[in-house]
Amino acid sequence: MQEQYSHIIKNLVTAIVVTLFFACENDFRDVQKVGVLQNQPVGEAKDIDLKYTEFKLDTVRLLANLISLKMLDYSNREFPFREFPNGIFLKIYDDDNKLTTITSNYAIFYTETNIIDLRGNVTITTHEQETLVTEQLYYNEKLEWLFTNKSWVFNRTVGPLHGLGFDSDKDFKNFQMLEMGGDFELDN
Repeated sequence: MQEQYSHIIKNLVTAIVVTLFFACENDFRDVQKVGVLQNQPVGEAKDIDLKYTEFKLDTVRLLANLISLKMLDYSNREFPFREFPNGIFLKIYDDDNKLTTITSNYAIFYTETNIIDLRGNVTITTHEQETLVTEQLYYNEKLEWLFTNKSWVFNRTVGPLHGLGFDSDKDFKNFQMLEMGGDFELDN
């Protein structure tokens, strides 16, 4: 009789182990699928035409207009970001409604640090038709600060500048070059 119970217990233990083995295999596959989903964007937008406005004294003023073919939202990541794989076209209006445009072939916005990374044919054109061109440019939104370590050309009304790397405020009033090149004038 005890031998019969021993045989039943062995069969029961074997059945439980086999069940757990297959259950763990399925759970592992599900865990792998979740990992893939976490690496996918939580949202995707196409043909973006986003307008940022300000409301004052019964009037609405356009401050900026972002145009892009596609945005991928990775806010589900540990270090969240928004990616613009097809680039951006950004129009910025100052207090006098003067237009500055910014274009790039690719952009990524890191939401926690408020850093915008623009890449590929980055061009900034001011309302005075001065143009800055570089392959990569970072913008710190909180500090309103631009910087790059790449080569750049700044076609100004008083003459062109070019060099390798710079730091500047958003209005190019506090502009520091890392390496100079080209013809330029120094104000005393």
